[in-house]
Amino acid sequence: MEILPILSYLGIFVFAVTGVLKARTQRFDLIGAVILSFVMAYGGGTTRDLLIGIRPVSWINDNFAIILVLIATIVTFFFKLDFKVIKKLLFWTDAFGIGFFTIVGLQVALQAGISEGYALIMGVITATFGGLLADILCNSVPNLLKPGELYATACLIGGALYLAMEFFKINHEISMIICVLVTATIRIYSIRKKLQLPVV
Repeated sequence: MEILPILSYLGIFVFAVTGVLKARTQRFDLIGAVILSFVMAYGGGTTRDLLIGIRPVSWINDNFAIILVLIATIVTFFFKLDFKVIKKLLFWTDAFGIGFFTIVGLQVALQAGISEGYALIMGVITATFGGLLADILCNSVPNLLKPGELYATACLIGGALYLAMEFFKINHEISMIICVLVTATIRIYSIRKKLQLPVV
């Protein structure tokens, strides 16, 4: 099996879990958790597909992805955890989720014939817009807009590094894995060290 579908399903599962954890911090019921789970898992990819003209959007005919989201939702919802543990899990799942979805979004855009610069933007949108929509539904300031998060910036750096490695003909699968790890590492490091871009 190719590595791209694996990364895509990992991203869907991880962001579905993240959606349920977000729902728990807001004390949503099971339906609210399912909605937030789907928004996290599919929001960014749907936005990307609509922008680049993929019809139908990628998840419509993917039964395995939908089952994966439902399993992640049900298991996470009924697995009771302490609030501090939930916050730590959110921290890790969100970081690796944006890593997975950055490379997936970038690859989907490249395969659709989008130029490298715009494909990089599509990678960032895929990684961040699910969380953006979920935060809006939770009536909180999206992580994408918060200082000290380096949310989209981490995706840009990881995606740009992947494109650079592709230019220098480094092994394709290794380049994808490095993109995920670099994106997640920058995200984790920026939060722990409270790094931020200049404030307007």
